[in-house]
Amino acid sequence: PAVDNPSRALSRSPPVRCKVKESWNYVLRSAAAIMRGFAFPLLFLAGQATAFSFTMPVPRTRMPLTIRGGAGADYITDVPMGPADPILGLTEEFKKDTDPDKINLSIGAYRGDDGKPWVLPSVREAEKRMLERGDVKEYAPIAGFPEFVKASLAFAYGEDSPAVLEDRISGVQGLSGTGSLRIGATFMSQYMGEGTPIYISDPTWGNHLQIMEKAGLDVKRYRYFEPTTKGLDYDGMIEDLKAAPEGSIILLHACAHNPSGVDPSPEQWKAISDVCKEGNHVVFFDCAYQGFATGDARADAFAIRLFVEEGHNLMLAQSYAKNFGLYGERVGCLSVVCKSTEEKDRVNSQLKRVIRPMYSSPPIHGAGIVQEVLGCDVLRPQYYEECKSMADRIAEMRVLLKAELIATGSTLSWEFITEQIGMFAYTGMTKDMCEKLINKHHIFLTKDGRVSMAGINSKNVKKIAAAIHDVTQG
Repeated sequence: PAVDNPSRALSRSPPVRCKVKESWNYVLRSAAAIMRGFAFPLLFLAGQATAFSFTMPVPRTRMPLTIRGGAGADYITDVPMGPADPILGLTEEFKKDTDPDKINLSIGAYRGDDGKPWVLPSVREAEKRMLERGDVKEYAPIAGFPEFVKASLAFAYGEDSPAVLEDRISGVQGLSGTGSLRIGATFMSQYMGEGTPIYISDPTWGNHLQIMEKAGLDVKRYRYFEPTTKGLDYDGMIEDLKAAPEGSIILLHACAHNPSGVDPSPEQWKAISDVCKEGNHVVFFDCAYQGFATGDARADAFAIRLFVEEGHNLMLAQSYAKNFGLYGERVGCLSVVCKSTEEKDRVNSQLKRVIRPMYSSPPIHGAGIVQEVLGCDVLRPQYYEECKSMADRIAEMRVLLKAELIATGSTLSWEFITEQIGMFAYTGMTKDMCEKLINKHHIFLTKDGRVSMAGINSKNVKKIAAAIHDVTQG
């Protein structure tokens, strides 16, 4: 039919070739739009990412666009080599030493007179019972097995402790002593405040400093060891504790002080308790050697039980590595003495909140062993005898080493060797002397002169004494 506007008619009915051309242009425009739609989100993501770099074509310019992020995948190229651990690093050096007569006196792990690790018979029996009983490998609760915690509290505080009987001690299973200390330090940092001063003996176990610093506490030192007498610097310790700001944390070794082997007397412990109360200080005991000081696990808990009797709401980290020989099982307990059951429950709830994001729940095998031994009327006394036998052998090696040093003709005084107690002897040897022992005599020890008495036996004591005499030139 006729139309009155030809251009309008053309727009309605274009030739076929025009339709094809316009369709093709539409496809190209749509494709470009789609590509731009992908490009902009990718640009945004690239700006947020730290490891993002790629090349992508942009249709409108036909030029490659490179999108780069931050340091990203290259961040590890600038990671520096960390220093070797002062104790565990020596073990690696010892393994590399090819001398057939090398001796390792660096690590705090018990050895028999044959120089080999000893698994306690009571521990073996407990494992046997667990296997025969068919104990399963399910997760432990966040706070660990309740029966293990109960046994640990009785072991440290005493079954007849009023705090135990009144059910006002909060307790959780920890990863040996290190993990238990870290739980406690983190809890204190949260509720006493980051930067709260914690006073630690000088010297101390090296890991104490790192644990407390990582938890956000401000590490301070108090005098403890007197180099001249190789005994306790009691006056210096008391003076430093009195000078500590009110409400500080005081970290104390419950027994068999590491590395010095020097413990306060009962009268001195009473005076230390009084100073801590006067300063309104919070006492944090580290108990890694209960049973190794006197050979009596009950007697070695004297300081802990005294401080509870004196009214301290103390914190306690226990380890079962040394006294049960469960080094690789990582068994420990962290406890807090509270004023009431209600307070205990609140503290326990917050300790679990510390643990959950840290490692979720503790391992079960070692805790099951301790629970089995301490909870059995047959295995428990057997264990006490085995623990005493370890302490007795170490005491015998102290006597023997002192005798052999005197036999070398040394004019130095070695009385401190038998006066100190526990797993270590703090010899006072200098770093140069220790390095000479390692490099010349292939006897490995920490560079502060700490000797693990458990590594000495009747077969190597003469060599050790002769080598010490050589480097001390006494």
